[in-house]
This record gives sequence, C-alpha cells and structure tokens, in this order.
Amino acid sequence: MPVAKPVSSDARVIAHVDMDCFYVQVEQRRQPQLRGLPTAVVQYNSWKGGGLIAVSYEARKYGVKRSMRGDEAKGVCPEIQLVQVPVAREKADLSIYRNAGSEVVSILARKGRCERASIDEVYLDLTDAAESMLVEHPPESWDYIDDETLKSHILGLPKDESDAAEKVKSWLCRSDADHHDKLLACGVLIVAELRQQVLKETEFTCSAGIAHNKMLAKLAGGINKPAQQTVVPAASVQELLVPLPIKKMKQLGGKLGDSLQSDLGVNTVGDLLQFSIEKLQEHYGANTGTWLWNIARGISGEEVEGRILPKSHGSGKTFPGPRALRNIASVEHWLNELCAELSERLLADLEKNKRIAHTLTVHARASKSSETESHKKFPSKSCPLRYGTAKIQEDALSLFQAGLREYMGPYGAKTEKGEKSQWRITGLSVSASKIDAIPPGTSSILKFFSSQNPVSSPSTLQSSEAPLQEAAQLSALGHYIQSASSEATVAEEYVADGASSRIEEYQLKRKSVEDQDTTQELLDPGHWSQQKNMVEPLTNQPHCSYGSVTKKQPEQQRKKFKNGTSSILNFLKSSGHSSSSQKSESQILQDTSTLSASEPSADATDCVEIGTSSTNLSKDSDTIDTNGGSVRGNWDYNADEIDPAVVNELPVHIQEEIRQWMRPPMQTRTPKPSAGCCF
Repeated sequence: MPVAKPVSSDARVIAHVDMDCFYVQVEQRRQPQLRGLPTAVVQYNSWKGGGLIAVSYEARKYGVKRSMRGDEAKGVCPEIQLVQVPVAREKADLSIYRNAGSEVVSILARKGRCERASIDEVYLDLTDAAESMLVEHPPESWDYIDDETLKSHILGLPKDESDAAEKVKSWLCRSDADHHDKLLACGVLIVAELRQQVLKETEFTCSAGIAHNKMLAKLAGGINKPAQQTVVPAASVQELLVPLPIKKMKQLGGKLGDSLQSDLGVNTVGDLLQFSIEKLQEHYGANTGTWLWNIARGISGEEVEGRILPKSHGSGKTFPGPRALRNIASVEHWLNELCAELSERLLADLEKNKRIAHTLTVHARASKSSETESHKKFPSKSCPLRYGTAKIQEDALSLFQAGLREYMGPYGAKTEKGEKSQWRITGLSVSASKIDAIPPGTSSILKFFSSQNPVSSPSTLQSSEAPLQEAAQLSALGHYIQSASSEATVAEEYVADGASSRIEEYQLKRKSVEDQDTTQELLDPGHWSQQKNMVEPLTNQPHCSYGSVTKKQPEQQRKKFKNGTSSILNFLKSSGHSSSSQKSESQILQDTSTLSASEPSADATDCVEIGTSSTNLSKDSDTIDTNGGSVRGNWDYNADEIDPAVVNELPVHIQEEIRQWMRPPMQTRTPKPSAGCCF
C-alpha cells in the first residue's frame, strides 16, 4: 500500500522527460529512409506479423495502435513499415534501445540530479540549476527567449493559438510572480535547452512535463506530444487533477483503485477531494489514507533519487497459447538462454560501473490443466546471486523447481515418463537485484601473499587452468568480499569456480553432524590437502599451494592453540621487502603480545609443497631473480599455526576470509566398540 512521504517546504523544480515513440526513433536513426513514413517496431514473434511495441506518429494518424498485430496494422495502413527488433538467443534483444537511452541520460544529467525511470523516461531535479539562474539572470531581465521555450504549454493560460508565444513570454517574465513561479520559469528555459541538446546530439525528440513534484511532472509530460513540454504552476494543479480518471494516477491502477471505485464511488481525482483525511484513514489506514488525501491535492514528497544506472537487470520471454512450456526440459532450455543474457549484462555492469548484484530471482506465469486452485499464482523465488553463467543457470533451475513444487504441491510437480504435465508456463523471467557499488579499497587477502616472481608447480598450474580462465572473464569479481553474504555465498562467490563443488561438499558434511565448539580449533591440514586447488587467485596473482599431510590419529588431527603458536606474520616475511614494509611489520609486531618460541609441530614434518620436496618456510625459500634481487617464492602454511590474536588485528574483510580457511569441519563421532567386539 502507498505511504505518504514527508513533503519539503522548499520550492522544487522537477521535470519528467519522455522519449517520443523511442524504439521507432532508434530504428529511424539506423535506417534514415524510414523518417517521415508510417513505421512500427514489432516484437520477435512471427505469429500474425508480430505484436507492435512502438508506433510512429505518422502511423497513428491511420489508426494504428500498439495493441495490434503486424497483419492487422497492415490492413489499417497498407504502407506501414514494420521493423523487427534485433534477435539474440531466440528472443528480442533490446540492447540497442537500452544503449540509446543511456546516450540521452548522459545529456540530461548535465543540469541536475537525474533518475532513470526506464529505457525511455527520466526524472530531473533542476532546483539547484534554477536557483542559480534565478540569482544570475532573473526572468524579468530576459531580453531574448528561444522559440522552443515559447512553444511551451502553461496550464492556466487561455488557449489562443494566435498569440500563444506572446502569452507564454509574459507569464515567464512576470516581475510580480512569486518565488515558486519564478523558479518554474527558469526550469522551463533549462528543459527546453536540454531537449534541443538531445535532438542535436542524438537525433531523438522528447517531450517533458515541468512541475513542483514528480507526480505532477509525470502527468503533465503526457498531455502534449511529441516534441513539446507542459508546465504546471501551483495555481493550476486542480485544473490538471480534478477531471483526471482515478485509474490514471500512479499506484491506483490496481486493487486500490478498484476499492476506491467500489467502496467510495470515486471515479475521478475530483471525487476524492470530497473525503476528509479522517474518512480516508478510517478506510485505508493512517499512511495510505494520508497519501490519498495528499495526491488529490497535488502534494507528493517523493524525491528524485539521483540514479542513472538501473536498480536491477532482467531478462524474460513470454510463451502464449500453443507455445507454452510443458516440461522441465523446455523450461531449463529457456532458463539457460535467459541466464546467459543476464550474466552478460551483470559482467558488463561490473566492468563498466564497478557494481555487484546480490539477489537472483525467478518469476513465472503459469496455468493448470484443471480448474482447481486456478487463482493461485506461481510464486517468485530468490536466492543469493553467484556470478558465472553456469552458476546462475543452476540456481535459476533450482528456484523454478522450488516454485513449481509450491505451485503444484509436492506430487503435482512430478510427472511420470510419457505422462502429460498438469502445468503450463506462459511467461518466464530472471532478474538480478540489490545492486551495490563495490566499496572502495575492497580486496582479497590473496594480495597480501603476492610475490614479484610467483612460481607454481606444474601440477598446480595444470589443475587450475580452467578456473583461472573463467576467473579472468569475471573481471576480478572473485576477490571482492561482501560482509553481508552468508558463509556459503562468501565461499562460493569469491573463489575460483573449480572450488565450488568442494566447498558445497565440505559444508554439507558440517551440517550433517552435531554442532561442536569451533572457536579455538583450526581446520585439519589433511582435510585441505584434498582441496589443494580450492583457492586460486586470478591470472595476475601467484598460485597458492597448500601443504599435503599424511593420515594421523584423531587426537592429532584437531589441535588447539597454545600461547607459543607462531603468527601468520612470519609467513608474510620476505628478504625482498622494502624498508617501509619492514617498518610497518615491526610496528605491527610491537602492538601484539610477544610470542614465545614455539616447539616444532608434529605436522610440520609432514608438510610437503605440491610437486616439490619438503620445505621449511622459516628457512631461506626465496627465489633469486636475474638481477640478483631476492624475491619471495611460493608460500605455504599449516592452518593450526595461525594465531587468532593476530587475525583479530587484521582488516575485517581479511579476517572473514582467513576464518573461512580456519573453520574446522564437523566430524562424526564414531561410537566406541563394546568390550566384546574384536577387529
């Protein structure tokens, strides 16, 4: 339900800019011969000529509407030019329209806070620009006003076309106008200038509405089209709203609007004015009742969000009539196609805008062969988003199957071989949301182990080639740590793809046994030796090799910390460090408690670097480069030698990553044999 938002007492200048039949304009720019001809863009569907998704104003004069199919449009207007949208993965590809919209947004954003509402519409907060203009060049001092500004439609002025431009100029340059109207006059001039700049740089025309809030600007923008702008002064708000059908108001086109019509007999905004705020609050609650009372008077506190990038990414397709999907195989095919497109857009967003999405959602429209529970909707399902096409495809299918079980019941979702399914999917889409900018300075602990001359054994390199190739395609995504993610999400999102299955196996084992105290215990190195390629840095990072140990007795596998345990800082030392690095390390060591000399660990003798002989890291294991300098080579460590006191002093995101390595697996307790048993 809508909620009333606080309304600023300061005057604002808000514009809503809407592109004129935008898809057609994009195609006319690509094919200039179409300019001036009746044209329509049709979707990817050959049935009856395809559905129209955009119709030029030349075609509208013949009665062509967007609700028509291509064949019907040709019957109304034989000379109409039908252009099909580009196709990719057996569905419409809107990339060219999306990119063209970005061109327009980049121009409009030059003058104020910009919120991209869709591919072809934008909100602008021009208050600051208007205030500056009002101080430097007040409207009453304007000697020249361009023709585009004088074509503006100002609600409240007499509609006389003979001297319309002169009346507009008189209204704009009034010396007795209040502060609100003077700001609005400056906004009229700014928007006209922006629209002309858009036309010059992109060849696209657009229409605009200018008012004191988003709601009024949106309503005004659709009154006079194409290539025109409409202004709503404060004194003319009721002239705009009173005759407006209630269903035309934003958020009143659905159930709330139906309730107003059926329960209160409200058909226009003017009808809503007769109800007091107490009466509306009685019917719809305090928040929604207040919101209804406000919008009937043109009051809205909704702010322009200042967002030029989309809040989410999505890809979808409809399957009407006989094209409906009726089995899991066909659903999986289309989910794979949709997820591949979504993955491409996510990676492009990551590379260009440095943003990461966190939530994957699958939506579907479905129907049943029987009428039982026909009102029930197919539930949308969400989960944490894992980057990588294969992972997104896998998770999307799991989400769909979970939604199908809920929709059909535990048995209705399953069909025997050869048996016809009881469900049909008529619409399918996947979306990625909760998109955030990557925090500045965020990085992985792996950079702290990087060396100038990384060396890896042949076996390590061979086993990690595939994960590294995919990791390179992910544009370093695997190294960004998000503290809000769950343990499973963190583990799977920020390591190379080759480790995912091993992490899942590791986590399932932990969940299958009873909970144990893990705050002081470390992960058995023997366990990690089986997963030595689990964590692989990107191509510009050194390879990590983990120690291999022999099988030990249970009491040796799980050791607890002692005061003499050596610090992780010991493993970061290198004879090639600069003086500044050595100074920084000494400062850190002074801040920590003095560590007593530790006795050699029983595990240390079994620690073997992969593909090489046993190596003691405390000895000289550095590599000498061709210039004679000392460069640190491969690093290795035993998990049970990491001092938690030192870990706690590292940056938070580094602590999280180390604890993922340190956390011990939950092991089943083998029942003790009875006295009479023998082996």
